[in-house]
Amino acid sequence: MNNYKLAVLFFLQRNRINKKGKCPIRCRVTFLKSRKEFSTGIFINPDYWDSGKQLAIPPSNKENIILNNKLSLIHQQIDKAFLMLQILPNDFDVDDIYRKYKGEDSKEEITILGAYDLHNEKTKKLIGIDFNKLSWTRYVESRRKVALFITKFYKRKDVRLKDLDLKFIQDLEYFFKTELKLRQATVYRSIQRVKKIIQFAISDNYLKTDPFHLYRNKKYKTVIVYLTDEELKSLEKHTFSQVRLQQVKDLFIFCCYTGLAYHEMSTLTTKNVEIGFDGKEWIQMIRKKTNKKISVPILPKAREILNKYNDELPSISNQKFNSYLKEISELLSIDKKLTHHIARKTFATTVLLYNNVPMEVVSELLGHSNMNITQAHYGKVVQRKVSEQINILKNKL
Repeated sequence: MNNYKLAVLFFLQRNRINKKGKCPIRCRVTFLKSRKEFSTGIFINPDYWDSGKQLAIPPSNKENIILNNKLSLIHQQIDKAFLMLQILPNDFDVDDIYRKYKGEDSKEEITILGAYDLHNEKTKKLIGIDFNKLSWTRYVESRRKVALFITKFYKRKDVRLKDLDLKFIQDLEYFFKTELKLRQATVYRSIQRVKKIIQFAISDNYLKTDPFHLYRNKKYKTVIVYLTDEELKSLEKHTFSQVRLQQVKDLFIFCCYTGLAYHEMSTLTTKNVEIGFDGKEWIQMIRKKTNKKISVPILPKAREILNKYNDELPSISNQKFNSYLKEISELLSIDKKLTHHIARKTFATTVLLYNNVPMEVVSELLGHSNMNITQAHYGKVVQRKVSEQINILKNKL
């Protein structure tokens, strides 16, 4: 039984006075030298508060009687939560006391779906700051998949974090592959998101041991598909009689020379074209995926296309864009599944790396959040370029 003292203090948040001249009363719970503060939802005129007595004064006033009763009830509920945790065999902290007071599970009882909820609620508030909405929705979808797995495999609604083990992770991977029919690349990313939730739980002291400790997530080896210099030139020279195909071709070529992702291409306006420090035109944008600013010089081929459309690129949905690209690849006998993203990869490889642009510059132009991402995707392309240069050197020698 834990005999450490619990301290409960009510105090005013005087910097938040409302139009009625009242400010919020907050509660601070202190235990084991750690504090937990929260709003009581009660407001009071600061002139009527006695911090020493922890009461609204005068206590005989009808309004103050109600207010003091509410504060007393909060204090009693916190004391009750504290006493309930004391009779349990496990150690607890101030967060456990608060959660018990709110009617939530203690840290020892937190479930995997509960950890998802805590993580997703926290990151939702960071959308536009440290998180983007797309990433957040992927964790919401990840929770749905894990919930479905628990229902089908365990015939339960949830599983406590402390009950997770290596077998749970292995069964989850098996479920992703067999029941959901996910490809290895998607399985890898799905497992990584579950691992992120576990790491979140560990960092917030909801879990002590890592069920991923002996697990090795099999990373999918991505094969970079891009247009060769010959294929790119062939596409540039071809003129389509159908307007829709010609427009998609132009937009695709534009992205081959700018590296813009679909969202950035579709939202590009004249406001994003600026004269840079070198006196030349640059595209200045915030990349939606990473929320990072990108600066891309406008190469001659890209400028030609902008001129053709008077600096206003045609608008087309991503679905139609990729559908028309499929037609284009068949018409030109390009034996590759063309998508908008291949233009971005072509920019990185054929346009930049094969013309000796350094990897760190490529990473900056693509707007990657760090160099490791660029290296992981395009490292082998650089190796091939090195091999070509060595063969040229051998012939010279």
